[in-house]
Amino acid sequence: MKRFRLPLIALAAVGALALSACASGTEDPGATTAPEPEEMSFEEGTTMAALNEAGEITIGTKFDQPLFGLMGPSGTPEGFDVEIGKIIASHLGIAEDKITWKEAVSANREPFIENGEVDIVIATYTINDTRKEVISFAGPYYMAGQSILVLADNDDITSEDDLVGQPVCSVTGSTPAEKLAEIGAEPVLTDTYSNCLEPLRTGAVVAVSTDNVILAGLAAQNEGEFKVVGEPFTEEPYGIGLTLDDTDFRMWINDVLEESYADGTYEEAWNSTAGTVLPFVDPPTPDRY
Repeated sequence: MKRFRLPLIALAAVGALALSACASGTEDPGATTAPEPEEMSFEEGTTMAALNEAGEITIGTKFDQPLFGLMGPSGTPEGFDVEIGKIIASHLGIAEDKITWKEAVSANREPFIENGEVDIVIATYTINDTRKEVISFAGPYYMAGQSILVLADNDDITSEDDLVGQPVCSVTGSTPAEKLAEIGAEPVLTDTYSNCLEPLRTGAVVAVSTDNVILAGLAAQNEGEFKVVGEPFTEEPYGIGLTLDDTDFRMWINDVLEESYADGTYEEAWNSTAGTVLPFVDPPTPDRY
């Protein structure tokens, strides 16, 4: 299977333009749904206790994903993943201004966790068995599915079958890139999905393929240029990445997720971000493996 890599200098320029365009979108830069942090106490020796005592947390997230994780004009990222991070921080007794947001692209999420550069990763992060060999996952907290983004006037591509033998852009280290190779497309790989937009505009690729929620965000931020076609052809359970074998922390995050489902903060987080484009669906039950 052929794999192509776009020139890095060109990609950097395209990424900067795309990110600038995305930053002028419809999300409310002041939107926040996380409750105010409260005084908390945790069992000594747990990750929760250590983070609570430190009073700060570092969270890896995407900076180029409209609706989920997009760097805003304020200098802090915005989106659904970001709001989920704020909810978790608040339950640790950590205020929003004590969260350090670190950009996590698809290829560096596991290394960031393994090397201790972040405490957790919330970055449209699909749970799979290969990743679970080196990190742990809380969640899933959302169920996405791989789909296809094409130019608005393209009526030739309507499903994954139409991608066979065609150059299709995706991201290095992502499960969508693996799926493209599996179905017989010719993956053109870069580091962020925003870097796929200019090759799509110029015809260097016929489509961009990743999770439907990511593509919906890109289409919404570039109104009239692109459209999402076909039905999702995979299931992509989004999870929260953390250190391997930190079972107490993983179970605690699952508790926080379930509490946010029950008290409405999850739905508020959705409605203020991705819910401006996508309908609310009931969240999946966390997998307490």
